[in-house]
Amino acid sequence: MTEDTEIFPDSTAHGAESGAAPADAVGTSEVESGAPSHADQIVALNDEIASLKDRLLRAAAETENVRRRLEREKTDASTYAMTGFARDLLGVADNLRRAVAALPADAPGFEAVKTGIEATERELTTVLSRHGIARVVTDGAKLDPNRHQAMLEVESEHHEPGAIVAELQAGYTIKDRLLRPAMVSVAKGRSDAA
Repeated sequence: MTEDTEIFPDSTAHGAESGAAPADAVGTSEVESGAPSHADQIVALNDEIASLKDRLLRAAAETENVRRRLEREKTDASTYAMTGFARDLLGVADNLRRAVAALPADAPGFEAVKTGIEATERELTTVLSRHGIARVVTDGAKLDPNRHQAMLEVESEHHEPGAIVAELQAGYTIKDRLLRPAMVSVAKGRSDAA
């Protein structure tokens, strides 16, 4: 029976007899076991935390940028939604002006028709301005390529070179954007031919 006890020895007794310490005893060196030290683990975890914080901040900033862009696009869409419709109405305003100019002064009922067309034109202008559509200023202005389109140059003794002489077609803005440039004639530079 002694053989049975030797084949299955008590591990506590066997360890005590052999003098070997268990593998996870406090005295075992981590370098010898191949595991990273606690300091290395802390540094690695701090690096990972910093990386995750950076990614989180970048994702939050990107989300905020997308939110702002969408908000701006929504505002622009509502502000400028009627741009196409407004462009179409500008043709109506132009035709009303042309109708007044085309009426013969000696035609019967000229004043009544002229007054009616001018009243309609004023009402249309009022409705357009109520929706942020304004006429581009051309009277006495210098040519602004962002608001005016020079159709021709004319000689003029009364205007500086580059100044608008006459408006051929009215231009309009909607809020702060150009809806249609004003078509104008511009004074030529004076030639000193004697």
